[in-house]
Amino acid sequence: MSDNEIVSTEPATGAVVWRGACGSVDAEVSQARESWAGWAARPLAFRVETLRRFANVVRARADSFADLIARETGKPLWEAREEVEAVTGHVDVAISAFAERTGQRRLDSQMGMRLALRHKPHGVIAVLGPYNLPAQIPNGHIVPALLAGNAVVFKPSEKTPAVGAFLVDCYRAAGVPEGCVRLLIGDAETGRALAGHRLVDGLLFTGSARTGIALNRQFAEHPEKILALEMGGNNPILVWDTPDLYTAAVLVLQSAFTTAGQRFTAARRLIVDQRLAEPLLEEINRLIDRLILGEPHADPAPFLGPVIDNDAADTLTECFLDLSTRGGRPIRYLERPVEGRPFLTPALIDMTDSERSDAEYFGPILQVIRTGTFEEAVAEANNTRYGLSAALVSQDPRRYDAFWANVRAGMVNWNRPTIGASPKAPIGGVGWSGNHRPGGFYAADSCAYPVVSSEAEQARAFIGIGLRDS
Repeated sequence: MSDNEIVSTEPATGAVVWRGACGSVDAEVSQARESWAGWAARPLAFRVETLRRFANVVRARADSFADLIARETGKPLWEAREEVEAVTGHVDVAISAFAERTGQRRLDSQMGMRLALRHKPHGVIAVLGPYNLPAQIPNGHIVPALLAGNAVVFKPSEKTPAVGAFLVDCYRAAGVPEGCVRLLIGDAETGRALAGHRLVDGLLFTGSARTGIALNRQFAEHPEKILALEMGGNNPILVWDTPDLYTAAVLVLQSAFTTAGQRFTAARRLIVDQRLAEPLLEEINRLIDRLILGEPHADPAPFLGPVIDNDAADTLTECFLDLSTRGGRPIRYLERPVEGRPFLTPALIDMTDSERSDAEYFGPILQVIRTGTFEEAVAEANNTRYGLSAALVSQDPRRYDAFWANVRAGMVNWNRPTIGASPKAPIGGVGWSGNHRPGGFYAADSCAYPVVSSEAEQARAFIGIGLRDS
């Protein structure tokens, strides 16, 4: 990557996927600013139909899209295909959410007056996308923003610009005006400049807590601008009172190691009844022995591929060593089986009697914590500044009731993985995991602001008290 160019390579092979010139923040925002009013003036039915055409465009290009996602992220092809399906499926969800969350309403009023509730778009919305789900997550911001009548300036992660460019081309092929969906190629500094641009009316962000906190500081003097943050998590999965340890092990592995652990909802901590710990870990180890780690198009299909790049792999290796120096006892080491490439084997480390770090290790590292009572387990689950996703594996409904009531997270699951959030529901968390719900069904809330109007067709007014006699 040079100062004026972004070069994207395949994590699995190092081959160049895409290269392109860095964009101008001023130019892209200006284009969006000039175009958004015309798009907002279009009838809602027109914008709805345009985005339904977008879904059809993606369906027609699904194979090429999935292949590109797999190559640029390193994730298995089957998982890339699921991401493409999520992109198309989100359109109908966003349309329903727009009608429910931001639709027009008539409210009861007195004296024959009308009280109307309508919503207006903000104007120009910036979207910063992550690399782990480089089509699905930004699409979940962009579609609601466009439906509401905003123009969008989208900066994809500098690690997945090719997927971002492909996604924007699909919007334009469907008829979204070029000025209303702008692609901004650049690095992290470009993202900061976009977020701070005076002509940007709001920012929808999914990414790390560190970046989200920096953005929050950047917006501190601009309360007039919407800032919706969906950040990561130090997510717990609890295993308690379950005789089916194989199923529990599968749920743990799906939670911790899907997408090579590069999901914001991935389980980072396994909190387990100390009486179940050894047999459960035996099941988990047997399953890990069977997991296929490989390049995206391998046959048989891998369960997980590499992490995004060598820098990420190096950082995760250092994190695992740091956990060991804190007193952690490695159960399975984090290994680099392919020299020079960012493939990492799933790792387990027992942190029960160790100094624990409240950090999001964005990769295939799972910390194990054994507890003696369920109350201790829930307290350990809450021992974090984050609060995105949490899951309980248990056959006792009373345990789940207590878990749901006491655990601090925006998404709480029972006998399901921590991952796999549905766009039909709000997506987001509390604490360092975010401030609004810019993903999922409530994304519409961040894309338009409510306007309440008291209306009467004829002016009538009088003052009934406080006047001197005439």
